[in-house]
Amino acid sequence: MIIFDLNCTHGHRFEGWFASAEEFDRQRDASLVACPICDDVRVERVPSAQVHVPRAAARDNAPPPCADEAEQRPEHGEVMSLTPEIVAKLRDIVRGTENVGHRFPEEARKIHYNEVPPRAIRGQASRDEAQDLVDEGIDFAHLPPFLTGDTH
Repeated sequence: MIIFDLNCTHGHRFEGWFASAEEFDRQRDASLVACPICDDVRVERVPSAQVHVPRAAARDNAPPPCADEAEQRPEHGEVMSLTPEIVAKLRDIVRGTENVGHRFPEEARKIHYNEVPPRAIRGQASRDEAQDLVDEGIDFAHLPPFLTGDTH
């Protein structure tokens, strides 16, 4: 796997994992690569300072994580590196949600305004619907398709 640093036209920086540079180009050209923050498919590679460390060396020689390191959280708008372990945990969380599809804005409002019992939901909302939810103070997070299995 090759990890590329990517940037969308809105300036969001994130990383993507691909089998090769050609595979990245193929997926980008087919609009299969999207920004996890704004869902923009106009994505380009940016220079990366990452160094590849073979798995065995990383496992055997890596220093133990600091206690502080485990509790650090990314700041708002900061992109977090996703390890396969983190992706697996996120997928487990997503599997525990109810997919309400295009009813997401309606269901999120019902939960927010205590019209129905709270529950974990996921679904789709247009950019305008999402902005309306933000304006109403309703918290939610964009889920990239690789977590949900949804292909839009």
